[in-house]
Amino acid sequence: MLEVVKQFKKISTALLVVTSISLMDASVAGTIVRVSTSVGDYSLELLDDVAPITVQNFLSYVNRNDYNNTYLHRVIDGFVVQGGGYRYQPFVGPIDVVADAAIVNEYNVSNTRGTVAMAKIDPLPDSATNQWFVNLADNSANLDNNNGGFTVFANVLGEGMTVLDAIDALPYVSLGLKASEAPYFTETYSSPLDFVYINAEVVSRHSSAVHVYDSGLLISSINVDDGTLVSLNMNLTSTANGDVFEVNLESIIPIQTAPEGVATYSSADMRLRIPTLEANIDGGVQIVTNVVLIRTSPDSTSFSLESYDQ
Repeated sequence: MLEVVKQFKKISTALLVVTSISLMDASVAGTIVRVSTSVGDYSLELLDDVAPITVQNFLSYVNRNDYNNTYLHRVIDGFVVQGGGYRYQPFVGPIDVVADAAIVNEYNVSNTRGTVAMAKIDPLPDSATNQWFVNLADNSANLDNNNGGFTVFANVLGEGMTVLDAIDALPYVSLGLKASEAPYFTETYSSPLDFVYINAEVVSRHSSAVHVYDSGLLISSINVDDGTLVSLNMNLTSTANGDVFEVNLESIIPIQTAPEGVATYSSADMRLRIPTLEANIDGGVQIVTNVVLIRTSPDSTSFSLESYDQ
């Protein structure tokens, strides 16, 4: 067992536990994927038993981090929020997410508000690869009867649709196929760096906490040097110098506003300070406060756990 996990497990009963966290949903049965966006985070429950081929296809992209740092390229007002196909590389332009082979259509569930489905090519029912969308409204009259029916493979959990509705309310630009209706979160559009970016990670529990440690993964929103707002995640790894949190560089995305309880990073003392962290460990949930991680060196992307309050 990694030493940092051992440290978290030593947290006493003085900590708040899962019973105090109203946002946890014990009824969730399918695989959970947390989607971090430039506007806020939401979670999906995958319909593992209803659309197994589609779920495994989606998870293949998630587990390879293929969706991390991609942008939403098609958001149609009151219809869908769609992404998964492209990321932006400065001085190059849109870069396609490498697609696996197309999968067989598994239409079984109606495309109502809050459901998540695969995009595909008309008129090819079995053409879905990496692009997916969230239904912003009841689109069943259209999508259930079009192109063999669009395969629903997940549902948005809890209050997650508030994030999707906020994305829907943003202005957008139309720049061609790879950014046909791309929302931007800045006051005025200047470049694709203003797009709404996402990360997608498998987690063990549904939570809307800003900072979550889950199965060796730390997801956080950070104010860097009191000016740059980002969302990112880190993996807990063992190295020759001990256990460290390694920043996943591809997961660094801009965020619109600082959420309540945002973490702070100071380059002056190389410390990341997280006011409140929800730690999901071995099926239990505990709240750790005043967590301080220190960067292992000025040119490193690794952090070690320095302190926390019980």
